[in-house]
Formats: sequence, C-alpha cells, structure tokens
Amino acid sequence: MSGKLFLVPTPIGNLGDMTYRAVEVLKSVDIILAEDTRNSAHLLSHYQIDTSMQAYHAHNEHAHTEKLLSEMRNGRTLAIITDAGTPGISDPGFLLLRACVENNLSVEVLPGATAFVPALVLSALPNHEFTFIGFLPAKKGRKSQLSKLKNEHRTMIFYESPHKIQRTLADLIAYFGENRMASLSRELTKKFEETLRGNLSELYQISIERKLKGEMVLVVEGNKSLI
Repeated sequence: MSGKLFLVPTPIGNLGDMTYRAVEVLKSVDIILAEDTRNSAHLLSHYQIDTSMQAYHAHNEHAHTEKLLSEMRNGRTLAIITDAGTPGISDPGFLLLRACVENNLSVEVLPGATAFVPALVLSALPNHEFTFIGFLPAKKGRKSQLSKLKNEHRTMIFYESPHKIQRTLADLIAYFGENRMASLSRELTKKFEETLRGNLSELYQISIERKLKGEMVLVVEGNKSLI
C-alpha cells in the first residue's frame, strides 16, 4: 500500500496553539520534513515527539521531490512542518503536495495556526471579501504587481519582514495613496503581540519612529472608489 503525506500546521508563536491531532500525527509518521530542523527540534522536544526529521526547504524541495514520492510509494508516511504556520502558505509544501496529487498519492492537510486569519479579523477592515498576497516580489515584478493591486476592491493581506516594512509601506503609499486604511499586526500569539491601525501614512510614520520587530501581517483596505 502507498503511504501518505500530511501537511501539519505549527504554532506561529505560542506553543499552546499546537493541536492534539497535530501532535498525534507527528508522533505516528515515519519521517517529519522540517523547514529548519534546528527550530523544529524545540517544538518536537516540547511535545515529546521523537520521530526522525529531514531538512525540507526552499533550496532543496525540487531536488528531493522524486525521492520522497518513492518513499511514499513504498508505504512510508511523511509529514511536512515549517518554522511557523501552515505549510504551503508562503512556505515549502506546495510542490510536494502537487506532486502527490499528480501521482495519486494520498494527502491530508490538518487545520491549524496561520497568521493571516487573526490579522484580518483584528484589522477591523471588511473581511467578507479579501485577497491574500503574501510577500511582494523584492525586485522583479514588484512595480507591476502594485500597479494591478491599486485597483483591487477587496481587502488585501500582505506578509512582510521587519527590515522591509518601511519600504513596503512607502511603496503602498505611492501606489494606493496615503489615506488608504490599514492595520499592521506583529508578534501574533506572542507576549508582545500588537496590532496598529490607521491610514498608510500613519503606519509609515510609526515604522520610522519605532524599530518594529517580529514577522508582520499588513492588512490594507481595498479601493472603495471601484465598489
């Protein structure tokens, strides 16, 4: 019988957000594919999970896909975890999942932690319609994507790192205007969790005045003039 692939969400900060089912799956599979085995070792130790790990990240996922498919064809069960959140959402996991589907191998995705849902709700911006953008391109394609998003009427969700947030806010002001409402959530589920709300200009000024830390989710109001 063929094996199976599990995509297992991990906490985005607070270890208490790990689900019982996620722990059970990670204890039961043959191999855990981890984005960073050093980071994941802390999580596995906390939940007394001694399943063997292999590194699986953006730099080796293409090269390892066929080998992992072969493992599953031979009956082995695999689980993918990332440093935080749900695999496949701006993290490794999509390529192997797609390869499993194309090869009729069983896949299961567990529900669990992801950063953009609490950030969207906390934003207090309309959430009946939204579009998840993730990380903007660093260079090539950045301007063209921002040009397209200028006319997006749905609430937009971006991921950003602390050392790039000032640039991203400046770019959004240039394309969307300074008065577009937005929220910036950082350190979600952690001790210093914070959500800042205001227009893009106000958030930009805060990014200059304060050295904001932690991975960030930026939620931006859609273009209301097109509704």
